[in-house]
Amino acid sequence: MNFTRLAPVALASLLLLTACPEKKSTTEETTTAPEQPSTPKAPAFNADSAYTFTAKQVAFGPRVPNSSAHVKTGDWIVQKFKALGLSVKEQPFTAMAFDGKMLRSRNIVAQYQPQAARRIAIFTHWDTRPFADKDKTKKNAPLDGASDGASGVGIALEMARVLAAQQGDAAPGVGVDFILFDSEDYGYDSSTQGEKENLLARQEANGESSWCLGSQYWAKHMLPTNYKPSYGILLDMVGAKDAKFSREELSRQQARDVVDKVWNTASQLGFSDFFLFNDSYGITDDHVYTNQAGVRTIDIIDHVPVGDEYFPAYHHTTQDNMSIIDKRTLKAVGQTVLTTIYGE
Repeated sequence: MNFTRLAPVALASLLLLTACPEKKSTTEETTTAPEQPSTPKAPAFNADSAYTFTAKQVAFGPRVPNSSAHVKTGDWIVQKFKALGLSVKEQPFTAMAFDGKMLRSRNIVAQYQPQAARRIAIFTHWDTRPFADKDKTKKNAPLDGASDGASGVGIALEMARVLAAQQGDAAPGVGVDFILFDSEDYGYDSSTQGEKENLLARQEANGESSWCLGSQYWAKHMLPTNYKPSYGILLDMVGAKDAKFSREELSRQQARDVVDKVWNTASQLGFSDFFLFNDSYGITDDHVYTNQAGVRTIDIIDHVPVGDEYFPAYHHTTQDNMSIIDKRTLKAVGQTVLTTIYGE
């Protein structure tokens, strides 16, 4: 996964200036949490289950497009959603990577209560980066992507499991769509891959990116067709110990009410050590393209709340394995998002 700080003009127009990977951030503002209404009642999110779902993906091996591990993991995700009773559709596509490789990919859409008119979208990506280019000793090694990819899917699957178990009045008043993007993390990072040629440089100059290929495809070929949920929440790097989530700029610009709703809910639930009331710079992530497609989307992403380095130390290194995954982080994110949905 690769991100860059977005300038104000780019944020306003939702156009990208540079490639995803160079994610730079400085905290812009810190505020206190406002007084809030009572917390909606929601079923319990099981962090043990989310952890197991995360570990299962990692056990397949690096989920790099065109690999057997990638195919097996995708098949397993589809079967899990179907086994839970959700309506599942696959969106196969082929995309060219920055190095010219053609990536056989698929987005996965699983719908809970597909008949409900009002809907909420939960976005995440399920692939892994093919090289740990930020690793000091294993720059060309594939990585597990335990937090960067698997944790978001693990939380999505556990939310789906919890929701599927609710009957009658215990079900939320909205439908939920779990939309998993592929080929998000196969992009060009000029800070670590400067010796390589970015064959997608011309497209990037036109507002596209070598990153987030699945969400770019989905934005142009929306599934479901003419999809118009009330809003979307992107889960990215949501499983690491001591994760920090600040209020990212594009999220605030496009869906400030949703940002406030999620962060206030986290505060009510006692998770303010994760969900910081800090405002951070905009970054390039899948939510850029879902917003372009007309779905007001916020990004919950682990990043350093102060200083010049946006990403945590494990980002795009072999350290991103199950040893950094913390059940309390999974609980904080999963319970917060689940409770937010029950507040609709």
